[in-house]
Amino acid sequence: MSEISIKSFELTKVYYSIGEVAQMFDVNNSLIRFWEKEFDIIKPKKNKKGNRLFTKQDVENYHIIFHLVKERGYTLQGAKDKLKGNKEEVSHNHTIVKKLSNIKSFLLDIKEGL
Repeated sequence: MSEISIKSFELTKVYYSIGEVAQMFDVNNSLIRFWEKEFDIIKPKKNKKGNRLFTKQDVENYHIIFHLVKERGYTLQGAKDKLKGNKEEVSHNHTIVKKLSNIKSFLLDIKEGL
């Protein structure tokens, strides 16, 4: 399986548009809308125009879903079952993977500097 990476970003805003979320994961807006329908942990707010406004928690949930589906190779149903079974464990494992990935990048930068 080829390595898929999420663009590095820092969550600083209260709300993010669907375009911003799609750009974070380098996917189409349609995938963000599709996952919103498929996973009940994604609950964006909508403004008067009907535009989706995603919170930091929504983006973190997308990270977890992206990790399971795109990086770990789960089917959508498999990812749903995994999240229903123990969301805290999945979230914790994703956090560990993210931290290890950051450490790897840091070490590779040091290696290039030598």
